[in-house]
Parts: sequence; C-alpha cells; structure tokens
Amino acid sequence: MAAWYELLGILLTSFVLNIIPFAGPSNLLIASNTALLIDADPMTIGFLVAFGSVSAKFIHYLIAFFFSGFIGGKNRKRLDTAGLKIKRWAFFTLFIVAATPLPDEPVVIPLGLLKYNPAKFYLAYFLGKLCIAITGAYLASLGQRFLAPWISSDILMVASIALTIIVTIVLLKVDVEKIKEKIFKRKVT
Repeated sequence: MAAWYELLGILLTSFVLNIIPFAGPSNLLIASNTALLIDADPMTIGFLVAFGSVSAKFIHYLIAFFFSGFIGGKNRKRLDTAGLKIKRWAFFTLFIVAATPLPDEPVVIPLGLLKYNPAKFYLAYFLGKLCIAITGAYLASLGQRFLAPWISSDILMVASIALTIIVTIVLLKVDVEKIKEKIFKRKVT
C-alpha cells in the first residue's frame, strides 16, 4: 500500500500540473501513470488526482470571477445576457469537458467571467475529473495486471502517454457531428 507521502505526492502533482494554464497533461494520463508507479487503490488515485485538478482549476475560475468585477458598461451587459443563455447548460458542459481530455480553459475562464455559481462549478468539474481519473487509474491497473508478465511498467507508461495523445488528437480533430449526420443519413435512406 502507498505511504502517506506518496498519496500527498499524487495530490500535489495533480495540482501543479493543472495549475499551468493551457499546458497541463490530461488527468487520464496523470492517473494512469500514477497507478503504474504507486501501489494504491485506483479509487484513491482517482480521487486525489481529481481533487488536485479541481483545486487548481478553481483558482483559474476564481481569478476570472473576480476579474469580471472590473468589466463595466456594455461589456458587463453583454456578459450578463450571454450568461443567462449559457448557464442553463453550463453544469453539463463543464462536466463533459472535465471528463474528457479536451482543454478546460475555454470553458473554465468564461464561466468565471459570467460569475457562474462557484459551488456548481466545483461540483461539475470535480465529478468530471473524478470520472476520467478513476477510469485512467483502473485502465492502468488492469493493463499492468494483464500485461506485466510480458511488458515492463516503463513501456506501459510510454504506451499510456501515446494512447492519451492519440485520443486527445482524435477528440480535437474528428467532427463528431459530421460522423453522426452520416450515420443517421445512411439509416434514413
């Protein structure tokens, strides 16, 4: 089992990697590599990675939240109008962005500027990151258990990084709506 300092290391690593705007790796990658390196329960790893991640992104959100107080006049009116339309889907959108390897900042910062409810922000983001982090930790644990007799942990870690990069590129480059339209178009004809 993992020592307390290893668990603290998971939390701090997740926080530090996520505090860097627009540059942190996917939490799937953080959780999967942590599961390969540290002998801890995947649920614990997932929780710590998610908590570190949400703590870092909450700082980004709060900076935008308080910065929005300096926005005045017409810009504030436009933000408030947009906020009324966006807030309806904000929780779901934030959860989806947090639960995928997609970049978070394009959603986190605007929600701060719109003064989206901080408790709802924290909950949606945490739940999304918890899903992806637990998934990453379990996948790495399963992969290690089944592949360990043939492949070293170092190779599994490199494979995890490569797979995360591939999934991220696919999510960013593939237009899911076009694929969905083609599938449903074929069924109709």
